[in-house]
Amino acid sequence: MKQRNVTLEASPTDKRHCAVVKTSLNNHHADHWKLRGGPGGLHVFNRTTGMNILCDEIPVPAVLWSCAPRQVSIALTNRCDLACAHCFAPKSRDELCYDAVTRWLVELDTNGTLGVGFGGGEPTLYPRFSELCRYAALETKLSVTFTTHGHYIDQAMADRLRGSVHFIRVSMDGIGDTYESIRQRSFPDLQARLKLIRGISGFGINIVVNERTMPELDKAAAVAADSGATELLLLPQVAVRSVRAVTDATVQALRRWVDEYSGPLKLCINESHADGFPTCDPLVEERGLRAYAHIDAAGVIKPTSYHATGVPIGAGRVLDALDQLANNVAEKDA
Repeated sequence: MKQRNVTLEASPTDKRHCAVVKTSLNNHHADHWKLRGGPGGLHVFNRTTGMNILCDEIPVPAVLWSCAPRQVSIALTNRCDLACAHCFAPKSRDELCYDAVTRWLVELDTNGTLGVGFGGGEPTLYPRFSELCRYAALETKLSVTFTTHGHYIDQAMADRLRGSVHFIRVSMDGIGDTYESIRQRSFPDLQARLKLIRGISGFGINIVVNERTMPELDKAAAVAADSGATELLLLPQVAVRSVRAVTDATVQALRRWVDEYSGPLKLCINESHADGFPTCDPLVEERGLRAYAHIDAAGVIKPTSYHATGVPIGAGRVLDALDQLANNVAEKDA
């Protein structure tokens, strides 16, 4: 799944002169910074603060462009104890091998990926989840994020994850009775978990937008802000199994809501539904597999988590599978 910031103001990727880069590097630990070359210029990223600096006046020769996608999501497991009707994750028990994932992380890091997002299923059910996050944080320069329903994060897990995760996304579809009817979990319990999550790292709230959750967006945004979230990711519902896609009327209502929103949260939306929204995209020359790829719990690399097919990585390199995927996509589009 790819996403873009929904805002009428400046992009989170600041276009600044190189003097800013030098000053920033002098004021922060060097190992928090990472450089990525691409068609848009030199991209400087700080995983601790989330700062992005695009030096677009520096042309980067194509031979020096980073080979790996800017962001990669990895579904560690398809296991989940919930049964949300709108969930698109395969209903299988596929789960990735820890050693394979760590090998992929090093390869992606070496070849220019800036961040990895762990998901599932429910990633906190992955047997060595905390260990994996710690490995990624200590052995690579990748920004480490994950998406969770939050109900397995207790004080012990929060203590293990602190210092190894840079951002967390918490799924919260509606509030109160709506949330409980969809997720079959206590909403007050989720709010208590958010207090623990806030002590781990910065976090945002994900909301699947459909006819049931759209009327509660104002209240949901207020709950998110009051809980300490900094971001609201809007995910218009996609068709899956017996659940239909979000209606055009609801999408239109969402556009009006975005236009009128004046709260403190940064609004984001997945790229597949970004048309018609006031989005910022400073890296317009870095799209498709240069920007994003997804690895599912069976070890198959895909353009997004919504795609049904892709290329198995197997015992080979991620970049080899990525090249094959790019060829497949090009042939399909030809």
